[in-house]
Amino acid sequence: MVLHDSNGKFIWQSFDHPTDTLLVGQSLRAGGATKLVSRASAQNNVNGAYSLVMEPKQLVLQYKGMNSPKPLVYFKSSVWPSTQDGTLQTVTLNVEETNDGFAYDVLLDYTAANSSIGTGNLILIRPKYNSTLSILRLGIDGNLRVFTYYDKVDSQAWEETFTLFSRDSIWGNECELPERCGNFGLCEENQCVACPSPNGLLGWSQNCQPKKVNCRPNDFSYYKLEGVNHFMSQYNEGEGIKESDCGRKCTSDCKCLGYFYHRETSKCWIANELKTLAKTSNSSHVGYIKAPNK
Repeated sequence: MVLHDSNGKFIWQSFDHPTDTLLVGQSLRAGGATKLVSRASAQNNVNGAYSLVMEPKQLVLQYKGMNSPKPLVYFKSSVWPSTQDGTLQTVTLNVEETNDGFAYDVLLDYTAANSSIGTGNLILIRPKYNSTLSILRLGIDGNLRVFTYYDKVDSQAWEETFTLFSRDSIWGNECELPERCGNFGLCEENQCVACPSPNGLLGWSQNCQPKKVNCRPNDFSYYKLEGVNHFMSQYNEGEGIKESDCGRKCTSDCKCLGYFYHRETSKCWIANELKTLAKTSNSSHVGYIKAPNK
């Protein structure tokens, strides 16, 4: 959609304001639209919980839950070479034919200001057919995907050619998605494998959720989980305090549902959202979940 004034002068175009999707040639840009925002659901076309944000040095994925005081980062791209001494100005979805002519690169072109390099790109996927009709979409589940139109088939012509979080991805696995296991669950090798409880690990289902607790400290206690990571612990800087102080901080915070601690770094994370916990072989990564006293 393009708007002109009564004199035919250009005023506004929808192409400069992407929602949850980038088309080929469409950009995130400094001073304009700097993020994609997921839809709330397949039926509800309003802003959802997930955002892909262009920051000065990189792209980040953020989750903003109902209880989150601020968005929580669950993915960061590496700092791109052209932004080492500059800042990102544009990130554009493009498609280029490879030199040998047998494939097409679906990539993100980027430009940077105040940089000695200035430009660069990040190849997402290389389909072996004309990929000019491709889109990049932030899904309602927080995953980032590329869909490419393949006109040689009669049905399901839109193929999912790139998925950021998947079993075969070099970027991350599905256990890093905040809501992979719904409101609560333990995830391992891309699957929801258990529902944590005061009585141990139970079979997981969509009904798994943390117990509601009263705000008074005498009315709740904690149960411990060893070898777990909360989705926010990888990219959100924890607080360097003692494990006992981390617990006291959660106890005094009515919104805190649990806390997570990495003993080797003495870092603490207070969780107002539990969601998906990822299993890890590192037993020094522990979590403590609030539960009502019987």
